[in-house]
Amino acid sequence: MWNQSLGGGGVDEESEDFVPFDCFLPPTIDRHVPIQSMPSELKKRKNHGSNHQPQTPPAAHSTQARDQGAVAASPPSISPSKPLPEPAADDQQKKRDSSPAKPAAPSLDAIIDEGFEREAQWSFLWTAGLIVVTVLAILTRIYRIQDPAKVVFDEVHFGKFASFYLRGEYYFDVHPPLGKMILGAVAALAGYDGHYLFDEIGDDYVVHGVPWITMRMFPAVCGALIVPFSFMTLRELGLSWSGAMFGALMLVFDNAMITQSRLILLDSMLLLFGVTSVYAWVRFYRERTSPFSLSWWFWLTMTGVSLALTLGIKMVGLFTIGVIGIAVLFDLWRILDLDRGLTMAEFYKHFAARALCLIVLPISLYLSFFYVHFALLPYSGPGDAFMSPRFQATLLGNEMLTKSLPIPYNSQVSLKNKNQACFLHSHDAHYPLTYENGHVSSEGQQVTGYMHPDGNNMWEIIPARDNGNPPVLDADEKKNGIRYLRNGDVVRFMHIGTGNYLLTHDVASPLTSTNMEITAVTPEEAEKRYEETLWQINSKEDKIGERLKTMRSLISVTNVKHQVVLLPNAPLPSWGFAQTEINGEKKLDAKGATWYFEEVVHDSIVDGVDIYGPPVQPNTKRRGEMPFLSKFLELQNLMFVHNAALTTSHPYSSTPGSWPFVSRGVSFWETKDGLRQIYLLGNPAIWWFSISSVGVFVVVWLIDRIVLRRQVDLLGPSLRKWFDNAIGFLFVAWLLHYIPFFLMGRMLFLHHYLPSFIFSTMLAAALMDFLFRLCFERGPLALAGGDKMKAMRIPVFAWAKSGPFGGLLYVGLLIGVMSVFLGVFNFFMPLSYGYGFADVEELRKRKWFKSWDLQYA
Repeated sequence: MWNQSLGGGGVDEESEDFVPFDCFLPPTIDRHVPIQSMPSELKKRKNHGSNHQPQTPPAAHSTQARDQGAVAASPPSISPSKPLPEPAADDQQKKRDSSPAKPAAPSLDAIIDEGFEREAQWSFLWTAGLIVVTVLAILTRIYRIQDPAKVVFDEVHFGKFASFYLRGEYYFDVHPPLGKMILGAVAALAGYDGHYLFDEIGDDYVVHGVPWITMRMFPAVCGALIVPFSFMTLRELGLSWSGAMFGALMLVFDNAMITQSRLILLDSMLLLFGVTSVYAWVRFYRERTSPFSLSWWFWLTMTGVSLALTLGIKMVGLFTIGVIGIAVLFDLWRILDLDRGLTMAEFYKHFAARALCLIVLPISLYLSFFYVHFALLPYSGPGDAFMSPRFQATLLGNEMLTKSLPIPYNSQVSLKNKNQACFLHSHDAHYPLTYENGHVSSEGQQVTGYMHPDGNNMWEIIPARDNGNPPVLDADEKKNGIRYLRNGDVVRFMHIGTGNYLLTHDVASPLTSTNMEITAVTPEEAEKRYEETLWQINSKEDKIGERLKTMRSLISVTNVKHQVVLLPNAPLPSWGFAQTEINGEKKLDAKGATWYFEEVVHDSIVDGVDIYGPPVQPNTKRRGEMPFLSKFLELQNLMFVHNAALTTSHPYSSTPGSWPFVSRGVSFWETKDGLRQIYLLGNPAIWWFSISSVGVFVVVWLIDRIVLRRQVDLLGPSLRKWFDNAIGFLFVAWLLHYIPFFLMGRMLFLHHYLPSFIFSTMLAAALMDFLFRLCFERGPLALAGGDKMKAMRIPVFAWAKSGPFGGLLYVGLLIGVMSVFLGVFNFFMPLSYGYGFADVEELRKRKWFKSWDLQYA
């Protein structure tokens, strides 16, 4: 076999092939460098310890050598049991005398130098191609960008967020802030002041004085730049000029990429930074022969910066980080190999460099985005309600400043649950004796959760008996004759409407048999069961003994005797007026058991102002402080929680399984006037071709592995190395950006597939190059003059000698396929740009599937 005869399928440090996943090579292929390049002591160790000889492959598997033009090749092997007889000395001499002298094979350096010279001769083609695809990408993205001059689809969200930055008002969104800050900066440069909040889809930009063309232009340019970076990535992966052009033009003429790029949206920025992350990593890997050089550090740093930018736009940037992370692990595994000749000290330097640039740097940049985000939004805004009272207290003009008050004992208060936004409520109604589940109640007074302000939400806070240990009062309390509620205090709650006391006991709650019933009992009963009416107030954010305040102090309410916390659950049946069950949860840190005091009524509080407290100037002075990391972690957690909670159905949502086949799109905007509609829809020809290519790659990979197990080498290690690691890298990138969506429960749309789509088009172009160019190239063994070890070390660009185009037949094939793509692109252009149709029949021709929501069709 090739792998046994050539001695390895791995990449030597001198090779320039891109091999991000060297460990993808099958176990039968040796990953070590040739013995000739090892240090002398390693040669001795390898020769001494290697007694195993390769088995003889079946005779039927011997095929014509690759350098004679065959795709499959298996040089003859030597039987371990029967050594070949030595030919007679006279016969050997006759053969030497009669054989013509063979020219000396060129050296490895000469072969590689020739490859570099050939590359240099073709460099002008790459420059010209880069210019062409960039210009085409820009033109297709900015064409008719001013139309429609209306709010389109999610511009209603991201335009609004940009306005909030210009107004300085705090908002909440499930995505990181970088993209929206960029949109806000672009709007500010255009002279916009954020006066309009993009209230409704279809609102007129001209009427509201919004610089919508400028705000759309930046995403359009980002969308256009995806194409040249993809083109350059394909070049670095070893594709021909024709193959790279083919891959780039698929992105130029894809309808979905155009539609998603020319509106005030985040996706084009996300896609651009994701592609630049991959490009920077590929460039860094190509610098592996000169570690710690300036260019090596530059591309490693740019990889980290690009990853941070990707994650700073949307959380799906984590998928891109996963792709690069896997490549880094394989890279470190490669250089850890003892045969590479690196000491452990040198390996630690490599590890530290990657950790610095790919972990520390991206995290630092990601944190900096949120630091700027908080700094730009100092004022109270619509996002306040999502945040904790402590967070809200840091915002100017927030209720935490104007309504945050100390809580005197014997005042009347309302308690509100942070998670379910219901008040602790009671009324003159009782639990039924028997519940629907057969459990028996105490028939006590109902204590429930109520969603609306009401007099029955009010409770008086009564201090527990001091038992001979009077509380310690501060000077203000002694002076004013008032005692305030503090963190850690034990209290009793008396319901204002009925005069009964809050209590829990060992009776199952109505809906949760494992939890305790919460009820209210008469003063006489409360005296008999005094300990069951004691509740401790605990706040994790305040120090023990610190005064608690309304709106900002988050507390848990724990029964002293039974050690259960108040927890709202689910709506009660009709006997409970569909109000929320409140039960006693044994898990003291249960999620959802967080409350805060919303209202306080006391003689010392007049018109919402504490008469004994300092005056408040809410717009000039911050009352609360919160460390940056605490604010960041709170917001980050809320982003994850609310993103996962986006499960409400949407008329244009779709499932991941339908995305590659374009069986459903998204209607962005429509008007009956002129039958105009902007409909997010991929170019069906390109999308179907791309996903088919992914399938072909998997089939070819599996077939090659199966026959390789039978010692039939269809490709040879040099071609396999490129197939596995260049195309395989793109396959992993496609897979990691696609599969995670199957695990998500939130609503999803077609545009979530766009990162995977980009890598599928690049894979399709690389696969075309593999099938119709590289498989017919003159193999590296011929270039090396039969020297198998030298052949293993010749990079693809040096042995692929067909030129930048790949042959007339190959170019003709690419042109023919691209012509089909262009025809389909032109057919669906009216839906991408929204310039309408002459009549309904023309619109109906575009509705290839019933699931395509084309209005008026």
